Amino acid sequence: MSIGSLTCIPSSSRRSFAVKAQADDLPLVGNKAPDFEAEAVFDQEFIKVKLSEYIGKKYVILFFYPLDFTFVCPTEITAFSDRYEEFEKLNTEVLGVSVDSVFSHLAWVQTERKSGGLGDLNYPLVSDITKSISKSFGVLIPDQGIALRGLFIIDKEGVIQHSTINNLGIGRSVDETMRTLQALQYVQENPDEVCPAGWKPGEKSMKPDPKLSKEYFSAI
Repeated sequence: MSIGSLTCIPSSSRRSFAVKAQADDLPLVGNKAPDFEAEAVFDQEFIKVKLSEYIGKKYVILFFYPLDFTFVCPTEITAFSDRYEEFEKLNTEVLGVSVDSVFSHLAWVQTERKSGGLGDLNYPLVSDITKSISKSFGVLIPDQGIALRGLFIIDKEGVIQHSTINNLGIGRSVDETMRTLQALQYVQENPDEVCPAGWKPGEKSMKPDPKLSKEYFSAI
C-alpha cells in the first residue's frame, strides 16, 4: 500500500522507523542533499566548500539566510558560531549560505559585533551568488533573489534528515537544532527506537510498535 511517495511496510519486516523519499522529490527529507561546490569565507580567507566531501565523515548543519549586513541574520550566525564546539563534539560541521559575494562575507566578518558585524566565525560562510544552491534546496524567493531561512540537517551518508524553513522575519533556535541533531544521531544508532516529542539525550525513547510502545506511555 502506498500513500504518495511513501510505502507502508508491515511491522514484522520494518528494520527502522525512517522514510526514504523518491529521487524525483529532491530535496525532501529522506533524499540525498543536492551537491554543490562554491567559494566561502573562513578564518578571513577565501576557500572552496564542496558538500559531498563531508559524506562518510561528518553530519552537516546547512542553513540559509537572506542577506549580509541585515538584522536577524547576525543573531543567528553568531549564535551558531558561539555553540560550534558543541556541534564539533557531535561530529557535525556548520555551513552558512547566502546569495552575497565572498567579498561581502569577508567585510561582514571583519566588522565587529557591536557594530552589527559578525567578527571571527568558527565555520565557513558560503557564497551562493549564482543562487543555484538556494534554488536546489527549494528556499529561493525568485522575485526577491534571496533565500528564506531554510535549515537542513544532513547525515554522514549525505541524506537530508531534517528541514525547517522560516519566513524572513523569524530567527531560528540553535537549541532546537542541537536537540534535533542529537535525536537524529540517537535513532540512527538505535534503529529499533524512535524519539518522542521534546526528547533530549538521557530521556526515555520509544519502540515503534503497538505493544512495545505501551512501556513508554505507561511511564509518563
